[in-house]
Amino acid sequence: MRESELHELVAAAAAARERAYAPYSHFAVGAALRAADGAIYVGCNVENASYGLTICAERNAVAHAVASGARDLVALAVVTENGVTPCGACRQVLVEFGPEMTVIVADTRGNRRIYLLGELLPDAFGPEQLKDS
Repeated sequence: MRESELHELVAAAAAARERAYAPYSHFAVGAALRAADGAIYVGCNVENASYGLTICAERNAVAHAVASGARDLVALAVVTENGVTPCGACRQVLVEFGPEMTVIVADTRGNRRIYLLGELLPDAFGPEQLKDS
């Protein structure tokens, strides 16, 4: 992935983070996914007073992509204040649509780390495990 593409994706995630609804944790998260065709889909976390109903930014971005017709996702940028990686549930959902995707984790100071999704979720359970069912 070119530096300009990394920058564009992180900037889109940072902009989405500004729209997060996090009145309980005050932990705003923004995510941006790039599809194989180059389109970018964003999401932010949306908290709920019933905490279990909170939706992570990464899964919101996946839902946005899927609702727009994208299925082949190649890169994700996540921006938080302190640069944390996606939670386990988000990692599992991401594997469904891009097991080889690049994951860029950035903080609000501009620091970033780059992973492959397989590094964050090794030996993932995915659609291929269901083929013999």
